[in-house]
Parts: sequence; C-alpha cells; structure tokens
Amino acid sequence: MDYSKIPSTAFVLEEKLLRDNLSLIKNVQDQAGIEIILAFKGFAMWGAFPIVREYIKGATASSLYEARLCFEEMKTKAHTYAAAYVPDEFEELMSYSSHIVFNSVAQFNKYYPQTLTAGHKISCGIRINPEQSDVEIDLYNPSSPKSRLGVLKDFMPETLPEGVEGLHFHVLCESDSYSLGRTLIALEKRFGEYLHQIKWINMGGGHLMTRKGYDTKHLINLLKAFKEKYNIHILLEPGSAFAWETGVLTSTVLDIVESRGVKTAMLDVSFTAHMPDTLEMPYRPKIVGASDPDENSKNVYRLGGTSCLAGDFMENYAFENELHIGDTIIFKDMIHYTMVKTTMFNGVKHPDLCIWTLDNTLKTLRKFSYEDYKSRLS
Repeated sequence: MDYSKIPSTAFVLEEKLLRDNLSLIKNVQDQAGIEIILAFKGFAMWGAFPIVREYIKGATASSLYEARLCFEEMKTKAHTYAAAYVPDEFEELMSYSSHIVFNSVAQFNKYYPQTLTAGHKISCGIRINPEQSDVEIDLYNPSSPKSRLGVLKDFMPETLPEGVEGLHFHVLCESDSYSLGRTLIALEKRFGEYLHQIKWINMGGGHLMTRKGYDTKHLINLLKAFKEKYNIHILLEPGSAFAWETGVLTSTVLDIVESRGVKTAMLDVSFTAHMPDTLEMPYRPKIVGASDPDENSKNVYRLGGTSCLAGDFMENYAFENELHIGDTIIFKDMIHYTMVKTTMFNGVKHPDLCIWTLDNTLKTLRKFSYEDYKSRLS
C-alpha cells in the first residue's frame, strides 16, 4: 500500500489482505464441514461485501438495521439475534431473517407464534450462558453468572419448547481454539442434555483464526469431533477474524504542544470519535514507525485527538524520527470493530472509507460532509 497516495483522514481496507483472511476462513469452513458467517458488529463495510460473498455466503445481525443490510448487501437473509426485540420492529425483522435467536425463554414464547406467519421458514433458537469464558475484561465478557446475555441452566426447561431448533452461545473475544475447547466442556456439562434435541448450534464469535499463531488445525478437529458426536450443524460468526490486520487509519500532525515536559502531537483524527475502542477496551493501537518507549527512547510523543474531550489521547509513543507538523501518522489494524463504532462527536470530520485494490489503486467508497453530521440530529 502506497501511503503517499492516501488522503488524511481515511480508513483504508487492503483488498489482498482481506482476501487472504477470507481464504483461510473458507478453508476452515470447508475442512471442518461447518458454516462460518460474517458478524456485522465487527465488520460492516458493505462496499467490500461483493468480495466477501465470493468466499462466505451468510451473515449475522443484531438489530433490524443490520438484518436489512444483510438482506440488501449480502444478498441473503440474516441469522438474527438481539438481546431483546422491539415489538413494532419484529414483523419487518422477520422479512430479513432466516434464523432468529431469542435471549430468553419468555422472548421465545412471545414471538415464536409470529414466526409461523412470516411467509417463509424461520428457524428459531435460544441463547444460553455456559458460564465459561477466558475473557478478562468485564465489558467484553458475556458469560458471567449475572450476565444479561443468554439463559442460565437453572432457568431452562427440562425439555426444549416446541419450535426451538437451535442453541446459541457467544463467550469468546479474540480467543484461540483452546478457549473454545474449554467452553465446549462447560457447555456439555451444563447443557449436554439439550444437544441431542437440536438441529444446529451457533458458537458465536471471538474465534480469531486469522491471527498469526492461531492453531487452525486444532479448531478444525475440535469442530469435526463435536459435529460428529451430536450430529448437528455448527455455525461460527466471527467479527474480528474477517478484517484482522487488513487496513489502516491515516492521519496528519496538525500541531505539537508541550506541557510540563510532555510533548503531544495533535492529530486530525479523534480517539473518542474515530477509534472509541482504544478508550473503551482499552487497547493501544500500533503505529507505523513507532513503538512503546523505554528509558533510552528519543522522539517520544503523546498523541492527541482533535475533539475537546480531555481524555482524547493515547499515551507516549517513541518514533523513529522527530515529528513535525504535516507528518503522516498511520494507525495499523483499524478495520475490524473500530469502523463500526465511530461517531461524529464534536462535529469532527469523519474519515473517508477506501479500499486499496488488487491493482494498487485507491478506491474511495465514501466521503462524509457537514450534511452527514447535521442529518444525525434535528
């Protein structure tokens, strides 16, 4: 990717890297004999969906709008799950859905009769909580005993209600296959009696199979063994894995300010608006030509966002060279999750959305304007 040809600010997806991830994901799907679908909550850059559809056919949605996006841009009905369904939206939601998963038995009982009138087959399921997760950050851990997501074993009926064809769990976050293995042990311990009563099981997301060092062979063997044991269809719905390390966010140094020995490079991007997960998770984004400082580091700068939020900054990075106004700062791995969480807080300009194509040209999918900001409010 030629950074000199990319404007500031822009999210830029590199097509070759996306295709590399998609090839790996399709290989896992084919070797394991399962179905892997795209989770929009992690990657919803629909301008790239024609590429995704060459490898993967399905997607999962967590809202009416995501389900409609799936129907319109992935050209298929969605596997839909929401923590709670809005009554006024449910009829339209059904029209975009092939599967609907309910977060409680009460929600299933309320809405299942409506699914029988949808005009097409909707396969229904219930989300369960196996109470096992290796996720250490509570904000991203849906498997705690007091979680609002998924039914605990104590609240499940002895026999699944008529019309429940599948079960769903989602307890991982950027995890490896061994975490999934531990989860399956807990699943069988708590919910094993139901596994012979269902047609499919959705093992959720968090399977970061495209990360370097991930043991895909172990994942394939794990899934094949589980499928053969219970004779059920298995679905995975990773978000991060699809767009992991496939693109960047470009920015420019606007100013350099100093306060009591701390130099801050002020950028034309915002962490709270354009990279909110860096503050929410929190995680520290990697930057081209920069590293974590040590006692011998020179050219150390804090990076400041352009909004007025006091905490809109990242602590010190050590750069290879002294920074100057006008220098380009490239944030790595900014395509999964980051893009879907962006806001227009403070009216800061939203980055362009671009693809660096296989023929080494920049394709700009979207530029944002004042009207985009204004139309979000009234």
